This record gives sequence, structure tokens and C-alpha cells, in this order.
Amino acid sequence: MKITRNAQAHWAGTGKDGQGSVTTASTVLNQTQYSYKTRFENGVGTNPEELVAAAHAGCFAMQLAFNIQQAGFAADSLDVNCAITLEDGGITSSVLTLKAAVPGLDKAKFDELVDHAEHNCPISKLFNTTIKVDATLA
Repeated sequence: MKITRNAQAHWAGTGKDGQGSVTTASTVLNQTQYSYKTRFENGVGTNPEELVAAAHAGCFAMQLAFNIQQAGFAADSLDVNCAITLEDGGITSSVLTLKAAVPGLDKAKFDELVDHAEHNCPISKLFNTTIKVDATLA
């Protein structure tokens, strides 16, 4: 199966003083503002690293849910936080923190399923960076 998703970015002005917006085909993001201030300071709007963090957290959670289902279990909840670090002009790490509630799943199998999701969700495969998962099974 081949799926193509689209998003557009618009930028006007210089790198530091300009402004941009991003829009996704689904319009979940619709001319969502981003700028130097939203990326490197604390301005209102989004930034590429925040969007990558959301993508990685969501992708990892869904991959893990499929892994858990394939192992014969169902998650009550998978809560994933992703911290993307931008350093020296590149993304240097993606740290996923997972809190999972999966009735009946033992720790050894849980760790195996998490490891698989860490290395095999499509966004993880996209990165050329260190990816770390800190996972807790309740």
C-alpha cells in the first residue's frame, strides 16, 4: 500500500523577521502561524520541531497499539510524549516517554513490543538521529 500525504508551507520576509504558515490537506492545520519567535523563542504558533514531535509520538503510539493487538492484547491507554532536540542546525534526538496500561501484558513482552515500535514506526525510520524510549507499564 502506498499513501501520500500533503502539507504546504508559506513564508514571507527574512528568516528572523518574516512569518510563515503551514496547512495540511486535512486542514487540521490551516494557515497555522510559525516564525523565528515560535521556533527559537516562545512566540504563539507552531514550529517544525513541534510538528515532528507530534508526528513521532502519534506514529509510535499507533505502531505500538498494532504490536499489542498482534500479541493478543488491547491497551487501555498509551500516553506518549516526544521531546525533539534541535541543536547546531540539526535534530539530534527524539526522546519518547511512554506510560502504558495494558491488562495482562507482562513486562518482558511489553519491552519487546516497545522495542519493535521504537525501531519500526515509519517516523522512527525517517530519522537519522538517536531515538530513545522511556517506557512504563502500569
